[in-house]
Amino acid sequence: MSLNVIVAACALIAFAFLLLAAARFKRRRFVVGTAHGLMAAVFALAAACAGLFGFDLLTYQRLTHEQDAAQLKFTRIADRHFNARLQYPGRNAQSFELRGDEWQIDARVLKWRPLANLFGFDTVYRLERISGRYRDIESERNATRSVYALNEPVYLDAWQLARQYKDHVRWIDALYGSATFLPMADDAHYQVSVSQTGVLARPLNEAARQAVGAWR
Repeated sequence: MSLNVIVAACALIAFAFLLLAAARFKRRRFVVGTAHGLMAAVFALAAACAGLFGFDLLTYQRLTHEQDAAQLKFTRIADRHFNARLQYPGRNAQSFELRGDEWQIDARVLKWRPLANLFGFDTVYRLERISGRYRDIESERNATRSVYALNEPVYLDAWQLARQYKDHVRWIDALYGSATFLPMADDAHYQVSVSQTGVLARPLNEAARQAVGAWR
């Protein structure tokens, strides 16, 4: 049973209680009608919350094994200044101007217990942000910073809800942030992957391999 089924079931129950409430009011049984109306409102609210929760989960990707999340290609603009082209599988690319010596991608991972898996809740991840890093601490503190969100803000954040109610919702196994960073170089091309242990990055061409090989 998936979250869609839960939403549909709550909506159907809400509609049934609404019909019962209308019938009771028609017979002037106001107390019972009010009770049924309240139950309809409760289930309608539950359906709406589950729907919003599910909508936010759509921004996450299912994670059952290590899988490719994106590819990054860099073009040098100036010293410590690069254009980064982020290409997702089957989606439009995004471009960012990053400053620094290295790039970093952060992700969120939300892992459910086996019982939740039976209801269609699989381990999911979402790439959160991309940023530039400086190799030396002094530049990191004082030089121009560059950081970009990779997702639009949502009204109901599944991650925040999971963090807030983790002690009360036993279906949640773990939720954690993960990040990876590697050096930027002109024409360097990287593969970003996500596994159960977190975010990984690998060089895809000679420019990237040389940058990683010379990394200190």
